[in-house]
Amino acid sequence: MQQLVEYLIETIVDEPEAVQVTPVERGGMTVYQIEVAQSDLGQVIGRHGRTADALRVVVGAAAKERNARATVDIIS
Repeated sequence: MQQLVEYLIETIVDEPEAVQVTPVERGGMTVYQIEVAQSDLGQVIGRHGRTADALRVVVGAAAKERNARATVDIIS
């Protein structure tokens, strides 16, 4: 799952080498904390948060396929 998140983020940023994804367990859910270069932050969030919402939907659907729960947090 972490590889999926990394792949999705790296394809939309200008500096893929700066992408860091850290999985954290919270209340039976895996939260993937994403760190990107400051200049790529807007691309990851998108207009009105649409890209971030789409990432959450894709990750949630992939987790559901594995009978798990997951989401994405953008922390930088």
